[in-house]
Amino acid sequence: MKRNKVGQFDGWDLPDAYIHRVTVKDSDMDEFGHANNARYLEWADDAAWTHWWSRGFTREQCQQDDRGIAIIRTEADYLGHVRAGDELDCAVWITQSDGRFRAERQYQFRKVSDASTVFRAITKVVCFQLSTGRPARMTPVFAQHYQVLPSVAQALVTEN
Repeated sequence: MKRNKVGQFDGWDLPDAYIHRVTVKDSDMDEFGHANNARYLEWADDAAWTHWWSRGFTREQCQQDDRGIAIIRTEADYLGHVRAGDELDCAVWITQSDGRFRAERQYQFRKVSDASTVFRAITKVVCFQLSTGRPARMTPVFAQHYQVLPSVAQALVTEN
């Protein structure tokens, strides 16, 4: 995963992040005393849903449109450890979209206490029809949500 210079966007990899805060719980811990790797992916999923809701969309909208989004690939970098009680700011951006079938989300998780980045991921997703499970064209609602913000597009062009 290619990254911007640290601090370029107040420590975030890209501008205009949607931020979802989580508090690490005792139940998130593994045998080694830090959050289990699987929890980061669950937090990413939570951040994706709250990002959807923050734009006024609902799960019912998915049912009405007979559409969903399925992850087809995840690339993740685990960069640090978190423990019970730590707070994380989980940033999410839409970084690619064809407006029809495919899109990409990028994540960056930072510890609130010291702003250190502990996790980054990119998920590639495809729109599918809920009733059939087959890939399907995004409805206008999905195409609207899965747009790359102009500021993000510019930052990605500058990065490359």
